[in-house]
Amino acid sequence: MRVTLVATYELGRQPFGLASPAAWLREAGIHVTTIDLSREPFRPAAFDTDLVAFHLPMHTATRLAVPVIRRVQALYPTATLCCYGLYAQLNEPVLRDLGVEHVLGGEFEQALVEVATADGGVAAGRSAHGDLPRLRFRVPERRGLPSLARYASLRTATGDCRVVGYTEASRGCKHRCRHCPVVPVYEGRFRAVPRDVVLADVRAQVEAGARHITFGDPDFFNGIGHAVAIVEACASEFPGLSYDVTIKVEHLRRHDGELTTLRDTGCLFVVTAVESIDDAVLSRLDKGHTRADVEAVVDRCRQIGLTLAPTFIPFTPWTTLAGYHELLRTIDALDLVEQVAPIQLTLRLLIQRGSRLLELEEQHLGVTLDPFDARRLVYPWRHPDSRVDRLQEMVTEVVGRRLTASRSAVFDELLALASERVGAPVAPRPAGARDRATVAYLNEPWYC
Repeated sequence: MRVTLVATYELGRQPFGLASPAAWLREAGIHVTTIDLSREPFRPAAFDTDLVAFHLPMHTATRLAVPVIRRVQALYPTATLCCYGLYAQLNEPVLRDLGVEHVLGGEFEQALVEVATADGGVAAGRSAHGDLPRLRFRVPERRGLPSLARYASLRTATGDCRVVGYTEASRGCKHRCRHCPVVPVYEGRFRAVPRDVVLADVRAQVEAGARHITFGDPDFFNGIGHAVAIVEACASEFPGLSYDVTIKVEHLRRHDGELTTLRDTGCLFVVTAVESIDDAVLSRLDKGHTRADVEAVVDRCRQIGLTLAPTFIPFTPWTTLAGYHELLRTIDALDLVEQVAPIQLTLRLLIQRGSRLLELEEQHLGVTLDPFDARRLVYPWRHPDSRVDRLQEMVTEVVGRRLTASRSAVFDELLALASERVGAPVAPRPAGARDRATVAYLNEPWYC
C-alpha cells in the first residue's frame, strides 16, 4: 500500500497534519510520501499512489486543494482520494461531488490507517461525522518534509531571526464560539496530547534547528494544568527555547496567575482572538468576553511584560463605519498597533457549513444569506450598508499594496481612510507608540 499525504497551506508552518498521520501509517507498514505544496512544486510522480489524502485544516487550504484534487484525478483516475481535517468534514458534500471517496474530520489518524489497510486495500467510502475517538497519540514523523528553515521564521525584539517549529499539546476546544470552525467538529470537546509525546516532538524539532515553537492548540489553556506542565518541562529541557501560544481572552482573565509562568518559561507572545471591541458583536459571536475584559487583559499583560498578538474579525454583518473607526482608535489607544498584523484589520466574517451562526434568526444575523457557494466554500452575505463592504475592499487593497511597509505606516493609512468615511479628523497618534522592533513576530501573518 502506497499513500501520499498532501498539504496545500498551513500558515507557513511545517505541516503537523502530515507529520502526525505519517507516523501512524509508517508504523502500520505503509509506504508514505508527503508533499507540502506551499513549499514544493507539484510533482506528478508523487501522486502515483494507491491513496492520496489531503489535509484540510482551514478555509484557504481547502480552496487551494480543489484544483489539485481535480488535477490528480485527471492524472491518476484509479487513485483513491481522501480528505481529512476540520474543513474536510465541514465541506463533505463539495468534496464528494469532486469524487473524494473518504472524508474524515477531527482525530483522523486511526481512521486514515483503517482506510488504507482495510481488507488489504482501500476501504469503502468513509465519513467520520460525529466520530471523535480518544487516540493513543504517536510522535509526529517529519521525515520527507521540507526543512524547518524553509518555513516562516520568528523575528525577535532584538532583530534576531529564529527557525520555528510547530506542535500541538491539545486538540479541539471546550468552548462553542458561533463563528469558529472547530465547533461543528469537536462540539465543545478537546483532547490532550500526552506530555511525553509533545516533548518528544519538540525535542526532534530542536535537534532539526528550531529555536522557537508555536503551540497550535485552538486554546492552550483549555487544560491549564497540562499546559503549564508542558511549558515548564520545555523550559527545563530546552533553556533558551522560546514559544508562542493561542489563548482566549476569557482564559487569560480566568488564569491570570499563570501569565507570569508563560513569561518566565520563554513565551514571546500570546495570540488571542479579540475579534471585536463591540460588546453587541461579541455577544452575537458568543465569545465569552467583553471589551472591558480585553482592556483588562491588555493592561495585565503589559504590566508583566507578556506581549499580546490580538486577532480580529472587523467586518461582520453588524459592523458600522463608526464601529470600524472606533476599533482602530481603540487599538491605537491601547498601544497595540505594532502587535496587530495589518491583515487582521481587513478580515471578513466567513460563514461556513455547520457554523453556529446559522442558528441565529435573520433579524439577529442582520443579513439574508445567499445560497452556499461551493467555489468560495461559504454562505455569501452583503452588508445592509454597502459603504461598509466598500470600506472592506479599500482597506484590503491598502494592506495588499503595502506588504513591505511598517505596521504603523499601514495603520496610519487605514485610520485616515476610516476617519474620512465618518467625517472625523485624524487625531495624532499617542506619544511613545511602540516600534515594531520591540515586538517579536512571525514573518507569515495568521489568517484563515
